[in-house]
Parts: sequence; C-alpha cells; structure tokens
Amino acid sequence: MPDGLEATWVEPSQAAGMWLRRDTGEDGSPLSPGALDEIDAVVTAARVGIATTGTIVLDHTEDQGRRALTLVPDQHVCVIRADQVVHDVPEAVALLDPARPLTWISGPSATSDIELDRVEGVHGPRVLDVVVVG
Repeated sequence: MPDGLEATWVEPSQAAGMWLRRDTGEDGSPLSPGALDEIDAVVTAARVGIATTGTIVLDHTEDQGRRALTLVPDQHVCVIRADQVVHDVPEAVALLDPARPLTWISGPSATSDIELDRVEGVHGPRVLDVVVVG
C-alpha cells in the first residue's frame, strides 16, 4: 500500500455482495496512476460475462470502480455471479447501457513487438483472474 494511504472498506451495494477498497486517497480524490501502480491487486465486480469468448464487461458502476482502477494494478480479480454470465456477445450487448463507459476484457494485457516477443501488462494488468460465484 502506498505510504500515507489507509485501506477504507465499503460495501457499495447489496447486489454486489462483496467488499471493495475505495480507490480514493484520504482527501477523497481519486488515487493517482502512481499510487495505483503501487497496489498489487484490485478486486471488482463486472456487469456481464460472455461464455463463448471468455470476456467480462465492466460498465464502471460503484462495485467496479473507475477504469484506471482495473488497468493500472498488476493483477485484476473480477468476481461475477453465475446469473450474470450469458452465452454470446449479442446477449451481452442487449444487457448493456450504451451511454455508460464500457471496458471489454478478454484476458490479461499482452502485446508483441516486431520480433514477436510477448510482453504482458503493457495496456492493463498482467494477471486477470475471474471468479464465478453461484
């Protein structure tokens, strides 16, 4: 945890059914990218999961946090309820609000350079764990 930062735990909603650390500093302002980079892992919920592609979709409600929270720390653990998992992309799109910011995640961040050397964690977390709960 970054120096001078205390963990504050809140229960954002009964629907989420989980506890999250607020991604703000003591003064209530959002954590800086540097402070987020010092966090080893973040746990969020998701709006929907897609079985055929292995994709999770975040619409950044309170139980998911802002986009930087899910992209900067090295590990993202996403907890999703089984009833939020749909079969395919069209089913997922039907459940989403197009006016909300959406982040579609189909695995940990990875890229390859011109020599095809795979590098993880360039555009998001190096590790993505999805936990499906009954």
